[in-house]
Amino acid sequence: MRAVWTGTIGFGSYAIPVKAYSATEEREIPLHQVHESDGGRVRVKRVCEVDGAEVPPEEMVHGYPVPGGDVVLLSAHELASLPMPGRTIAIRGFAPVSDVDPLWFAKSYYLEPEPAGTKPYVLFSEALQQSGRLALVTVALRRRETLGALRVRDQVIVLETMRWPDEVRTPDFPFRHADVDIRPGELRRAVNLVEELTGEFAPGRYPDRYREAFQALVQAKIDGAEVVQPTAAEQAEGVTRLLAALQESAAEAEDARNAAVTKAKAAASRAAKARTTAKRAAARSRSKTS
Repeated sequence: MRAVWTGTIGFGSYAIPVKAYSATEEREIPLHQVHESDGGRVRVKRVCEVDGAEVPPEEMVHGYPVPGGDVVLLSAHELASLPMPGRTIAIRGFAPVSDVDPLWFAKSYYLEPEPAGTKPYVLFSEALQQSGRLALVTVALRRRETLGALRVRDQVIVLETMRWPDEVRTPDFPFRHADVDIRPGELRRAVNLVEELTGEFAPGRYPDRYREAFQALVQAKIDGAEVVQPTAAEQAEGVTRLLAALQESAAEAEDARNAAVTKAKAAASRAAKARTTAKRAAARSRSKTS
């Protein structure tokens, strides 16, 4: 695993140095939208809704909408200048584990102690477990301060980022206010059935049947050669261009060889003529002398 954050767990003036790792990961099915005719990936462009032009990354800033349709522009420099807490998981208090509804939890991170902080880390972990408490904290992650909780799982302290109060909705459904008549015998039977079916939590017993069926479907199509090659047309065009280039190069080489042969023959012809002329001149010179 790769650490996504480094900082400390703060106890007033004392701090335990730790590293944070994502405790979970999403196993999404890699399903993309593609062009049916050739399998090419369909991409989404960032287009300005005012002028319809595609906007390059260097021209993008953040905007905060205000009533009336106006937008407050905020640059990365301005956002970076806002006050942010330090790299400390600041403990604000403690609460019984049963008092905190899991609905408040957003994302989980394993906390690993640095070597120098191992003993106080283990001491704090044991204190949380034996007291049946979790620590309520605030921490800055990804440039945003968030509420959080520290709990222990398998001897490792887990940071649970939490939602702020205004981020948790209140359920408002009509049935909550209706007078529903439930007979004691019906409730007793339902409770008994629940108890009979109760066992230890073993997530491995519950396979992802959709994922298994999806992978079987994809494998069947691969085995039946029901696939497309998005770059097939481009590769075919590349082969055509390569062959044309090779043919052109071969023709140029042939022309060059023919030119060289012609030039060599012309040179040889000139040399032969020169030798003949020289022989004739030598013969005339001997006849005059005699």
